[in-house]
Amino acid sequence: MASPRPPLGGLSAKVFLRDYWQKRPLLVRQAVPGFTGVLDRAALFSLACNEDVESRLVQHRAKNATWRVTQGPLRRRDLSGLAARDWTLLVNGVNLHSRAADALLQRFSFVPWSRLDDVMVSYAVDGGGVGPHADSYDVFLLQGPGKRRWRLMPPPASSAAYDLIPDAPLKLITNFRPLEEMTLEPGDMLYVPPGWGHEGTARGTCHTYSIGFRAPNGTEISAAFLDFLHERGFANTAYADADRAPARHPARIDAHIVDFATRVLGAIRWTRADVADFLGRYLSEPKHHVVFSPPSRPLARGMFLARLARSTIRLDPRSRLLAGGTTFYMNGSPVAKKGVSRARLLELGDRRSIEGNRLARGPDLDLVYEWYCAGYLDLEQHR
Repeated sequence: MASPRPPLGGLSAKVFLRDYWQKRPLLVRQAVPGFTGVLDRAALFSLACNEDVESRLVQHRAKNATWRVTQGPLRRRDLSGLAARDWTLLVNGVNLHSRAADALLQRFSFVPWSRLDDVMVSYAVDGGGVGPHADSYDVFLLQGPGKRRWRLMPPPASSAAYDLIPDAPLKLITNFRPLEEMTLEPGDMLYVPPGWGHEGTARGTCHTYSIGFRAPNGTEISAAFLDFLHERGFANTAYADADRAPARHPARIDAHIVDFATRVLGAIRWTRADVADFLGRYLSEPKHHVVFSPPSRPLARGMFLARLARSTIRLDPRSRLLAGGTTFYMNGSPVAKKGVSRARLLELGDRRSIEGNRLARGPDLDLVYEWYCAGYLDLEQHR
């Protein structure tokens, strides 16, 4: 099975990554010819009302230049009686709830799964948008039904940062000075590197699909790694300061406890293998709101085996299967099964599907059946 073709027009993934990725924007006309989206308005509104889905309603009052953001889950009454213009509904993680959106995300797998984040859908009426802003991550903006105008501003000098509008509920750039402008129609796509200011405004009703990338910063990585080390256990060394002299200034933190803390913290050690293990768990961990749905009446093992032989295994859109060195991680946990075929697991992780008869024996079968019962994958029977 061939990998899905990247929607980069006439560019290869290699050329795109070399010349544009994290360097400069790229407009691709008809990146996905005839693209009509994967969800209609009703389905998107339904997702926005689901408590397991991240959503926001952004309203703009141009008259007094104010913004209002309502966080989801939204209520039907939040979405009824809205004005005829100047509002946007944003729904994150649509790929977790739609196979078609998941298939769209897979077209961008020329970047590792550990960096791909999700598909966000923006439904906007005329004039709707979220204002001029900059993201800390790469994003592809694929136009569905309708039209949207985009304006772009290069990032400020490396030593500077954008000035933001004070007290706004969104991080909006003040004195936004775009140098480029284009209107996207269905199937067109705009790539925006991190740090580039951009503003999208709906021209009539429109759907825009944002394919975003995960870019954890140093603070996030450091905090999560310290939690990882803590879970593994720190040395519980007792504090002692026998034969000390009387305190001359009780308010001072004395050298004894500073020396003790320095020795304890200096004894914390980790290796590159520890970091790789941490990243496998951390990057494969589903987001906090993700809930898996195990089959209500799972097939008995024998019946599962019989069906497996004539089915395609597909990872649930919410599942994250990553490989770190010789270890595999599924949804935050290392795969501990011995004897499992690493080549076939890597194929399943790369392509997110594999023919069932290739995993229908020994430890492979044990693992697949375990994941099936947990709701991590589905069987798609051949016709």
